[in-house]
Amino acid sequence: MSEILTGDGGGLDGSRARLTFDVDADICVVGGGLAGLTVALEAARLGASVVVLEGRHIGWGASGGLLGTAMPGYDLAIKDVIARVGLEDAKELWQLSKEGAEYVHAQATDELMPGISVSEGALVVSNVDAGDRLISELQMLSEDFATEVEGWQVDQVRAQLNTNRYFHGIYFPKAFQVDGRKYIHGLAALAKRAGARIFEETPVVGIDASGIRKRIVTPSARLRASHIVLAGNVHLGAPSRRLSETLLPVWRYAGITEPLGERLTDVIAFKGSVIDTDRVDQFRIVDGDRLMWASPETTWDARPHRFAPAIARRIRTIFPQLARAQVADVWGGAIGQTVHGMPQIGQLRKGLWVASGFGRQGLSTAAMAGQLIARSILWGDDRWRLFSPFELVWAGGLTGRVAGHLIGMWSRGSSAAAGALARYRERLRERERIREARLVEANRLAGTRPPRPRTPLSRPNPRPQRNNDHTQPERSPTPVGAEPGEGGS
Repeated sequence: MSEILTGDGGGLDGSRARLTFDVDADICVVGGGLAGLTVALEAARLGASVVVLEGRHIGWGASGGLLGTAMPGYDLAIKDVIARVGLEDAKELWQLSKEGAEYVHAQATDELMPGISVSEGALVVSNVDAGDRLISELQMLSEDFATEVEGWQVDQVRAQLNTNRYFHGIYFPKAFQVDGRKYIHGLAALAKRAGARIFEETPVVGIDASGIRKRIVTPSARLRASHIVLAGNVHLGAPSRRLSETLLPVWRYAGITEPLGERLTDVIAFKGSVIDTDRVDQFRIVDGDRLMWASPETTWDARPHRFAPAIARRIRTIFPQLARAQVADVWGGAIGQTVHGMPQIGQLRKGLWVASGFGRQGLSTAAMAGQLIARSILWGDDRWRLFSPFELVWAGGLTGRVAGHLIGMWSRGSSAAAGALARYRERLRERERIREARLVEANRLAGTRPPRPRTPLSRPNPRPQRNNDHTQPERSPTPVGAEPGEGGS
């Protein structure tokens, strides 16, 4: 099946064996993830000799287990980027992220990567009624950041997603999804075809970045290079411990259901990726009738199968109609999240480069970072300096992981409470609307009903006046002109 990803795919092949001999190269890339392979591919295309050292195998971590959504943006909200660097630099940073997504789209073709599956569109939905905020964000993205977006009202969102959990949405028609595992292995194949040499099961145990020619030590060989690119994220280990400690390791696990048949399309009509604004859930349909769903994040590693019940529970919560959906497979990996939410891209010292900390937006931002660093080394492109305000910040070690876990739990709890309150208010408004509609209908019927016929009032018959003095006999009236005592005949 084209979209099923597993946690431990890949492995050694004849072209990506362990490094067992000394090598000289222009560029040594440490880490065979999305960023490292993009550096290797672009640098090799530009004529440099490149060696990639991967401690395990290509695609073993988060890079090979992504849901595969490419769209502009960073983990840090754009309004916060503006607050940090100003509007003009924020525009340039946003443009770089758009270029990253475009780069992925240019590589993910059937000609370059046979069998790659591309689906269009991404929908960011809110679990609260956020109409005013939606309008403001749409105007900013469209006018200031030249991004094609559409605002979806509640009815339009719910026509595509049959749940009362979501309200408004922002639709990105140019966003897209790829099969994450096929993409990273396709990237490695393209890099090799361009001339890069990739070695798996080759951890780096030492780095000497002084001098013009830097030295890299592995368990079975040594390597010299003019430039070293550290693209190993949270897995760099001892040679770059200080760099690794600036990243908070965050694990995210994703699962795929058994085939659900027609009932899935009855519930979810949207064919692209769906992401909620609180970053709790992300899902999309794959293989026609299966649901791929990413679980909430955690700062602690665990066996993927333990998260199958949690993923099934989230599906049940959002779509009760899919309560019986069974999770067939679960995989996951660790991403590196920076304290400030922006990736770490640039030159640490002459000839020593870093590309890490991509967080949840790994597909497009890692591609952007790889392309940017390759061009910086070989062309002198200095746009990496746009990331200089987001310096390396210690992530807090064990304390940071505990704090991150607690903050995540609090955020999810707050999101759930805000969503419950929004749905309660919506029910109240609906009841009020129904009550007003009934009142209007009652008034309308009252205005069109024919008037009741009135019964005419008859004048009462005059009653004879009674004399209350019963001692006096009743007399006939005396004719006019007659003398008293005279009667008529």
